[in-house]
Amino acid sequence: MDRHLRRWTWRHHGVVHQGDRRARSVTVLAAMLMAAAIGVGATPAAAQQYPAPGRVTGDVAGVHDPEAVRAPDGTYIVASTGNGIDIRTSNDRVDFRRIGSAFPGGTPWANPYTNNGRHLWAPDLSHHNGQYHLYYSASTFGSQNSAIFLATSPTAMPGTWTHRGMVIDSSRAVDYNAIDPNLLIDDEGRWWLSFGSFWTGIKMIALDPATGLRAFGDQTVHSLARRTTAGGAVEAPFIHRRGEYYYMFISFDLCCRGTNSTYRTMVGRSTAPTGPYVDRDGVPLMNGGGTQVLAGHGNVRGPGHPSVLSDGGDDLLLYHYYAGGGASYLGINLLGWDAQGWPYVY
Repeated sequence: MDRHLRRWTWRHHGVVHQGDRRARSVTVLAAMLMAAAIGVGATPAAAQQYPAPGRVTGDVAGVHDPEAVRAPDGTYIVASTGNGIDIRTSNDRVDFRRIGSAFPGGTPWANPYTNNGRHLWAPDLSHHNGQYHLYYSASTFGSQNSAIFLATSPTAMPGTWTHRGMVIDSSRAVDYNAIDPNLLIDDEGRWWLSFGSFWTGIKMIALDPATGLRAFGDQTVHSLARRTTAGGAVEAPFIHRRGEYYYMFISFDLCCRGTNSTYRTMVGRSTAPTGPYVDRDGVPLMNGGGTQVLAGHGNVRGPGHPSVLSDGGDDLLLYHYYAGGGASYLGINLLGWDAQGWPYVY
């Protein structure tokens, strides 16, 4: 663990009061015991003692559906839902400042899906071949009239993004909803986009690495996860490669209800990008399976829409949650891996 990450873990973790060394030790010990318990076969429910989100400051209220990259100069860049897609930066992964919108001039190409509104959802931010890639959703709440678009930028800063086109859209003519995109580049260099919300669940399509858009010669829509209970409430996939597995983090239950939100973060894994994904107990995610990673606790309500940032040799889980008067906030926790290779937050 590098010095910066150790400093964040021990000095800035929000689960304890500043200066209380004994409390910090108890917190870290609890995380170690939880990992050990899960590693020897205890059920996750028996070991769940979720930590508070790590300490973050600055413009972190109103963050929804966050995803982050670390720029070559060390700056952390976070994209999140908002008018024109909100962009925030941080030099230390603690203090975040909103610096503007990706599209300050609007996105007229998305208007048919947003009822001419400027609110865009669930950005997926990554950096490849000297360019930042931004996949994002255009829709209205509860609608299947949705689309996912791609933009690129050399810097990721507001106003520098170039519209590259629509990747996929949805309507009543299909059985999925084209929102909540996530780009995956597999170990063979193939590009994939997972997405989906309610209806028949989480889907995946092949992309053309040369354009970042949908692969012309492969129109297959793969199915990765589905729930037939809870009104089909599954959405917001994020796939993270670790070792021999692809781990798909998803959100179960209901978002966007302030402190009444019931969002929770689940995971399954597969040895192939297109699945099948199964949970810790071997239940396929296509059959409603999913191992819980993080759920509401204390004043943290509805933690979900997860993404993973690998930084300094360690992994972090980013998400939004609700607290206090019902505003959403940026949540960050360190992500550990137990003896069986399943993730947990600490």
